[in-house]
Amino acid sequence: MPEAARVVAHLDMDAFYASVELLRYPELRGRPVVVGGGQSHQPRVINDIATGNQRYEFARLGDYVGRGVATTATYEARSLGVHSALGLMKAARLAPNAILLPVDFPEYRKYSKLFKAAVTTVAPRIQDNGVDEIYIDLLSAAGVSTAMSDGDLWSAAIDAAKRIKDTVREATSLTCSIGVAHNKLLAKIASELEKPDGLTVVGPNDIPTRIWPLAARKINGVGPKTAARLEALGIHTIGELASADPARLIEHFGKSSGAWMHDAANGRDERPIVTVSEPVTISRETTFDRDLSATADRAELSAIFTELCEELAGDLQRKGYVGRTIGLKVRYSNFKTVTRDRTIPEPTQDATAIRRAAGDCLKRVPLERRIRLLGVRVSALRPVDSATVPSHVDAAERSAALFD
Repeated sequence: MPEAARVVAHLDMDAFYASVELLRYPELRGRPVVVGGGQSHQPRVINDIATGNQRYEFARLGDYVGRGVATTATYEARSLGVHSALGLMKAARLAPNAILLPVDFPEYRKYSKLFKAAVTTVAPRIQDNGVDEIYIDLLSAAGVSTAMSDGDLWSAAIDAAKRIKDTVREATSLTCSIGVAHNKLLAKIASELEKPDGLTVVGPNDIPTRIWPLAARKINGVGPKTAARLEALGIHTIGELASADPARLIEHFGKSSGAWMHDAANGRDERPIVTVSEPVTISRETTFDRDLSATADRAELSAIFTELCEELAGDLQRKGYVGRTIGLKVRYSNFKTVTRDRTIPEPTQDATAIRRAAGDCLKRVPLERRIRLLGVRVSALRPVDSATVPSHVDAAERSAALFD
């Protein structure tokens, strides 16, 4: 389909995890809040003697000790420099008085399903791009058609985007930001321009004024290392990248990446909306609050290892997949990471089978150095009709020796 006949939206929920938490704790609205703590950071219920009412006592970010990272933060916390993936100890120095809340993934998944279901009542063709974002084919919305004139088409698409925002708010009490453009790349950039609760339209003629002045890093797929290499070439903005000699980009970044960057900077992207996509890998991992020893902390490591396998089996069963390749990930105290894989004869979603295969991988990993992170994954996935196996590790396998 030619780009002129495509109208795509990218919807991004605003500070999603934090916003869900504010529904639960409305008294925190307007305050800096960081989500990323563990269960020890659950708010405590306090009986207020003066009023006879109950209230919550919240953990303070400045009191945090550990190696966790921020999952998300309210916009008030972001204004203080706190952002997702920032270490909580570093975040505590920036915003010591911010509230710290534990992560509650089941609750976030519940609201994720709610907002996506709400969107499909307006525009049924969506591409699920994660727990808090989707792409939307606005041509699937009622009242939007390629038979319209160009002006009427865009006007109808914008009206559909407004209906989507209203529908999401009604279904979840949450806000979202939407970018509307003629392809996914531009829609993704546009959705970030007027957060929170924004609706930004980038038409074909808006690229020079709305897109080219932005930093090259704003292109989804241009990471920090690539951005640094571009800056070394004197390329700082998307506009400068768009006007760069394609041959020069190919010389420095390779044929595929160089050509892609030049196309992206000029707003060219022919990727379709993909309504069904199969996962390649499903994994579970955890970073410890302190480095653990395979000998001194053997029981604790074994319990964590078993729990990861059980959680991973549960994920596979909920999503309806089995897999043949079981993988192990270990990160040591010196940040060196090793991985091991084992392919088993029959695909599985059984926790006992996953733990047994991951345990075999563990036997091929050096364990003299203390461990910072442990992870388990299943790949070579295929769908199944239903889950019929247990997600817990049986007693015999649970007693199998690990971390010898």
